[in-house]
Amino acid sequence: MKIVVLDAYTTNPGDLSWSALENLGSLTVYDRTSPDQTIARSLEANAVLTNKVVLDKRVIDALPNLKYIGVLATGTNVVDLPYARSKGIVVTNAPSYSTESVVQTTFAHILNMATQLVRNTTSTKSGDWVLSPDFSFSVGKLTEIWQKQLGIVGFGAIGRRVAQVALAFGMKVVAYGPHLTVGQKYDGITAVDLDELFATSDVISLHCPLTEATRSLVDARRLAAVKRGAWLVNTGRGPLLDEQAVADALASGQLGALGVDVLSTEPPKDSNPLLRAPNCYITPHNAWASYEARIRLIQIVVDNLKAFKENRALNVVN
Repeated sequence: MKIVVLDAYTTNPGDLSWSALENLGSLTVYDRTSPDQTIARSLEANAVLTNKVVLDKRVIDALPNLKYIGVLATGTNVVDLPYARSKGIVVTNAPSYSTESVVQTTFAHILNMATQLVRNTTSTKSGDWVLSPDFSFSVGKLTEIWQKQLGIVGFGAIGRRVAQVALAFGMKVVAYGPHLTVGQKYDGITAVDLDELFATSDVISLHCPLTEATRSLVDARRLAAVKRGAWLVNTGRGPLLDEQAVADALASGQLGALGVDVLSTEPPKDSNPLLRAPNCYITPHNAWASYEARIRLIQIVVDNLKAFKENRALNVVN
């Protein structure tokens, strides 16, 4: 079996090994692949592994030997799944490998907003505490998250784990998800509709998939309905936010702070309004990328391909 990894660098920038994949066939690894290189690099492959390189109908039609596509992520929007199925090509993904890492980053953003950690560290290193007449010095309002309400949009594996951690911090938790019944309680979490969640929560955290129904979920209308000064965290997908509307809400103070790990275009364009919005903290889509999570990711990818070779179905998404 000829195996090609098209964009390996983010998964393994050199601190991990591809040896387990090498045991499954003849392996070629590319750190990055541009759209005009995809077909040439994949032409002889039986199995193509991709994270963000798109494998659409045009590409699939140009690859006569292709039998298997492994997505190096949980989301599969980079592959035309129905067309791959019609061509008899198996597509797999890697679920749940990054749950703990994403939860960790979610709370890193929440705790940064509460403690003003980034602002106070920057201020101290610039000399402000040295010049202070007092032993205790703060930039910005410090806030306890205890007894604050966290509203979780999307109650899958990550959303449920975020809820558990929030409860451990003494937060009140409400959640919205398509499989939750409004008014019911789930292990201390109350299910509510979206309008109530946005209107009553002190902190809102997005953990839902990107679909046509959730695109621009946080728009000007929803932002106008939130508690003035509420915080928003997005470690899901960038297009869940209407970024200009969010930037405007930050500028007006309607939204108190924003923590995001994802943007609508990645890497972002310099014109992205969030890059210069006040009280906005951005991490570069690396919530998933802890060392431990990437080890799990590679193992899942290997297990998926091994199962395919043995005519077993594992994490097949089409």
